[in-house]
Amino acid sequence: MRENDKQTEDTFTVAGTNIDAVKRQNERSGMSYKEVQELLARTTGGRGTAIYSDTNIEKVKEQNQQSTD
Repeated sequence: MRENDKQTEDTFTVAGTNIDAVKRQNERSGMSYKEVQELLARTTGGRGTAIYSDTNIEKVKEQNQQSTD
């Protein structure tokens, strides 16, 4: 197998899709669905986004308790 043949195998799928071109398009396409969900969870506290939140629930409960005392 020649080196050029190996490079072609690495660049294209069996169906003929150019893997490198797809990666370049993905980089320019903006945020993914998951990235948008994470951003919304961090900035708005949206419903159903708890898995993306980095809020320490126990710390918030503790602070709330202290503020009512």
